[in-house]
Amino acid sequence: MVVGICRITLSLPGNDSLKGKRKVVRRILDRARSRFNVAAAEVGDNDVHRRAVLGFTVVSNDSRHVNSMLDEVSAFVEGATEAIIVDRFFDIQHVGES
Repeated sequence: MVVGICRITLSLPGNDSLKGKRKVVRRILDRARSRFNVAAAEVGDNDVHRRAVLGFTVVSNDSRHVNSMLDEVSAFVEGATEAIIVDRFFDIQHVGES
């Protein structure tokens, strides 16, 4: 089993409230879940209205597939909103293999 993790930190420069942030974050997460069938959540900076940290996870039996999916999700997030990606972290783990 191969597990891929992607953490994306976004800057939301024009946002002035947590309500506005939640609207942007919810839209990105909902679209990513439905389009790519990934697990997605806001994983950090929950109370900071100009920054969001999003986490995405993919599980597969092929590391190339996991890498491809995480790249597609990252590209989608980059183009999905006026938010700016300031940091991106990928990790791929092989679980249960000898």
